Formats: sequence, C-alpha cells, structure tokens
Amino acid sequence: MVLSECSIGTSARILALDMADAQRKRMMDLGLMPGTEVKLVRKAPLGDPIVVQVRGYLISFRISEARRIEIERIP
Repeated sequence: MVLSECSIGTSARILALDMADAQRKRMMDLGLMPGTEVKLVRKAPLGDPIVVQVRGYLISFRISEARRIEIERIP
C-alpha cells in the first residue's frame, strides 16, 4: 500500500521510499525513513496536497510524492 491511498486518520509505518536518490535524501532529511510512523492528518478538497504528521510535526506532500512512499497500516 502507498501513502496516497490512506484515508484521514490512518496511522502507518513506512516500509520503503521508491524514488530517485535526491528525492529520497530530501525525504530522509525530513525524518521519513523506513520504520518511521506517520499519520495522515488532512487532504485538500481535490486530494492534492496531503498533510502527514511525522515525529510531532506536520509535512505537506504532493500526491505524486505520496504515491512513492510504501507503508503498512498500524491498527
């Protein structure tokens, strides 16, 4: 499953970042790396961008970026 498929309020753990090296480095600099827990907080009316809570702060992603973040849901 990928981050863009989640509904609001879903908690998940990152499994992999399927993107180019420069973009992967940027995501890791923001604290997104395999094993990190995230929660989908908000989606824009048309679905883009989305807002995710990571390690106590909020990050906004484009849907195209969220489609490249593989996750597993946390019950």
